[in-house]
Amino acid sequence: MTPSQTVEGDDPEYAVAVGARLRAVRRQKRLSLQAVEKASRLEFKASVLGAYERGERTISVPRLQRLARLYRVPVDQLLPPDGSEPPAPRAGQAFHTNGERPDPEGKPFKVVVDLIRLSEVQGPERELLRRFLASVQVQRQDFNGEVLTIRSEDLRVMASMLGQSLTTLLKRLEELGVLRG
Repeated sequence: MTPSQTVEGDDPEYAVAVGARLRAVRRQKRLSLQAVEKASRLEFKASVLGAYERGERTISVPRLQRLARLYRVPVDQLLPPDGSEPPAPRAGQAFHTNGERPDPEGKPFKVVVDLIRLSEVQGPERELLRRFLASVQVQRQDFNGEVLTIRSEDLRVMASMLGQSLTTLLKRLEELGVLRG
């Protein structure tokens, strides 16, 4: 093989872009390389994961799938968008309300949902809410995994899915103890 030839999938620029996504998601999860090593029971050594993140090594698809499961994100979120550089990490997004009580019938507002608490609650609406919020996370590429800020428009969609008014949904979320702020 001549220096100008490459093995299929052996694209150094793509490896760097994948590495940037791996690093961005790991940082959104607030995990160190050592924490991932420990959580994976040494499957992902810190030095090897660091090499993936720097684009020095190419991660295989099966390992990428296992890493996605460990991070609890869809595997495609560990890959850069087609034909472009990976988006910058969104760790600086706002996760808190401004302390004002939301006005369900008036101006736009946001609420913060505690995703950890949601995974612990019981109730018929839990799975539907979990799926909807997971789709919002994918759309925003927001995988911190602890909280998610939900806009009033998204809350209206959730209420509609559950056949409830917005006011009833907000009361139910409060009853479940999944709202923060």
